[in-house]
Amino acid sequence: MDRTASVPPRPGIPAVDVVPVDEDVLATLLGVAVADADPTDAMPPVEGPPGWTETARAAFAAHHRSRRPGLSGPHAEVTYAVRADGAVVGSARLHRVGPARLEMGVWLGRPVRGQGVGTALVPLLVAEAGRLGATTVTAETTADNAGALAMLRRNGAVLTERPGGHVHAELPVG
Repeated sequence: MDRTASVPPRPGIPAVDVVPVDEDVLATLLGVAVADADPTDAMPPVEGPPGWTETARAAFAAHHRSRRPGLSGPHAEVTYAVRADGAVVGSARLHRVGPARLEMGVWLGRPVRGQGVGTALVPLLVAEAGRLGATTVTAETTADNAGALAMLRRNGAVLTERPGGHVHAELPVG
């Protein structure tokens, strides 16, 4: 996304937008992750002790840098910083899982969870997916992730329970 995308604020819900993860944004995003999220919420697992070790911090930065080429890059994924009222509060990603299908993933810092940020974010990601040529956006979560399930339901996702407590979501684009 070469531009900032945003959703107009609704009463009681912060103004939400997404921006590309350049080096300045990455430094802020890492700070938010360390302060307000567990590494397992914010990035793929890394070997070593739990917590935000130097290894985990380096892996977080490398993960986001490696996604800068976008969907045409080797990871077929792009990441964005999520902002609420102008402050970085988390990250979102779109990952190509089929010719016209993108999977979204989101993590938000603890202070903004349950504040409507995720619900406001989903339409931004769906619109961006459409701009990138997708006709369907999917998401994967677990049956015990009440926040993610609420965010998806509020945006009209069709949810399908899968074995092992997993839930698959689909949202049409357009």
